[in-house]
Amino acid sequence: MYPPGLRLRQIREAQGLTYRDVEKASYEIAVKRGRPDFILHISRLADIENRGVVPSLHKLYSLATILHLDPLEISGWYEAPFRQTLHDGPSFPPPRTHLGESLLPALAPNLFSPRSEVQNTELLQSQPPPETTWPRIPDSAKGRFKYGYIGLSDRRMVPLLRPGSTVLIDTSLRRVEDAEWSSEYDRPMYFVELRQGYRCGWFQKDKGRLIMHPHALSRCMPEAWRTPEEAEVVGRVVGVVTYLNEPWSYCPEATGAARSDWKNRAQ
Repeated sequence: MYPPGLRLRQIREAQGLTYRDVEKASYEIAVKRGRPDFILHISRLADIENRGVVPSLHKLYSLATILHLDPLEISGWYEAPFRQTLHDGPSFPPPRTHLGESLLPALAPNLFSPRSEVQNTELLQSQPPPETTWPRIPDSAKGRFKYGYIGLSDRRMVPLLRPGSTVLIDTSLRRVEDAEWSSEYDRPMYFVELRQGYRCGWFQKDKGRLIMHPHALSRCMPEAWRTPEEAEVVGRVVGVVTYLNEPWSYCPEATGAARSDWKNRAQ
């Protein structure tokens, strides 16, 4: 594996760019972006290429722009794989349910095609690629999906939706449908934004109110908000990634504190 600096130098030289060319281009970027941090002085560029100096975020942006590289790929050269933040994030579940800011990546087009479907339960011989986290998301729908985290103290949908889970949200499906479902597994779940925080679970629309119905086994009370003044539907949950038998799934102190708060709200 070539050192990152050497790879950058080889790419720069292959494109016929000198140190001065890169420096001049970085000045133009700094003027356009309004920050001197984007400037790549010749001395700093030499340190990055020859002495293992790690570029700052702004200088990484300039390098990627001038050399026509993917900044996320460059970050991987420095063993800071920004591409993996989405996949590593569920390993560090937050206390409160919240909506993820990053967009979900589109997946390989043939990954879940009918030809590749496995009919029988099997043991994989190798670790599946990270792209198999979610069902296939076409490029045309990339901006349509978001993801959310179920907070460690959010036990409203236990056992169907465990604390620490990650949910895939289709933001094009915002109309609450609560009529046609035959079991709790078929009943649609929605991700809802409140004035302070989020909720994820079963909802019912009653005139100007949005009512959340927790799972009966969670022992949590129903909640209601005026819509759209107090609550707005982000989208319908269409996928879930969860962990089994993790210690945060059985956190009694979170349950007790949250349950008392819910009781107070219901009164």
